[in-house]
Amino acid sequence: MYGRATSLHLRNSLVALCLGLGLSGVALAQTQPLPAVTVEPAALTQVVQAAAFNGRVVAEQKVDIRARVSGFVSEIGFTEGSVVAKDSLLFAIDPKEFEASLAQADAALAAAKASETLAILERNRQRELVTRQASAQATLDKAEAEAARASADVERMAAQHDAAELNLSYTQIRAPFQGRVGLSSVSVGALIGPESGTLVTLVTTDPMMVEFPVPERMFLLFQESVRSGAASGAGSVRLTLADGSAYGIPGTVNFSDMQVSQSTDTVMIRAVFPNPEGRLRDGSLVTVNVEEEATNNALTVPQQAVLRDITGAYVLLVGDDGTVEQRRINTGDSAKGRVVVTSGLTEGEKVITEGLNKARPGIKVDAAVAGGN
Repeated sequence: MYGRATSLHLRNSLVALCLGLGLSGVALAQTQPLPAVTVEPAALTQVVQAAAFNGRVVAEQKVDIRARVSGFVSEIGFTEGSVVAKDSLLFAIDPKEFEASLAQADAALAAAKASETLAILERNRQRELVTRQASAQATLDKAEAEAARASADVERMAAQHDAAELNLSYTQIRAPFQGRVGLSSVSVGALIGPESGTLVTLVTTDPMMVEFPVPERMFLLFQESVRSGAASGAGSVRLTLADGSAYGIPGTVNFSDMQVSQSTDTVMIRAVFPNPEGRLRDGSLVTVNVEEEATNNALTVPQQAVLRDITGAYVLLVGDDGTVEQRRINTGDSAKGRVVVTSGLTEGEKVITEGLNKARPGIKVDAAVAGGN
């Protein structure tokens, strides 16, 4: 009797203990906090397409200054690295030899003109005599030939005079346009000539061109977007300089090459930039930032909300009752941290952006809207 009562007591104690543990588990499950996530609604935003390319600054005009006649440099009219005006003196060659040649040509031309005058007078006189039958026709023919020869001599001497005058003008080497000069390769007193090569390089400074290669595929896609109306074709072109600083003045695209580089499969694009302060220098390497002008709104979500697997892209969204749902979506372009959603979502649906590792389809979560909205 005693043993049976003891067994019954132990059994009742075990049942009570099991019931107690069960009730505690239920209470624990009921008080477990829901996983905390951050959500953000899908929203219509202006999508601006942007891309960056490596570019090279190129002067709109660039010329190597050379001598066209030989002689000794008598003057250098610029400071290296300075900006010179159009037609300003760059180099002067000692003109004495060329002035003498011009004077010689002047004298030869004057003598030829005098001979021509005498020949014409003689021709005219012989014509009169032939008319009066006081002279033979052969004499007139000879006079006309002498007059023609004298006129030809005048033309030849005039050409020599022009050449001597032109050579004298070449002793003054002047800037063909306003620009910045580089280092001079000669000094005063140096003997220079056409064989001397470049004396100094002159480049324009304002405006400046920037050339940058664009992959052919990207170029063709952009052209198709413009044709279809998906892109406006307008936008801004800005530069980042070699030191990482931004060049504050935007540029405009004014040229695209008709050929594709066979070595790189790129199309060369050129943009023009005002350069009033001379910050852009010929040959500098820059980063070209091209940003399309925003035209239409598109449905977008934050980039971190878009997940991918072997099937494609999807998001985890939270319904009004706090339940997580997996939704397959189709995506478009990305810009400034947001992804365009072309199908699968509607405006206002909340996608999870933080706490994705805690969320699973079908469970309930504690969702807080990003920014507290």
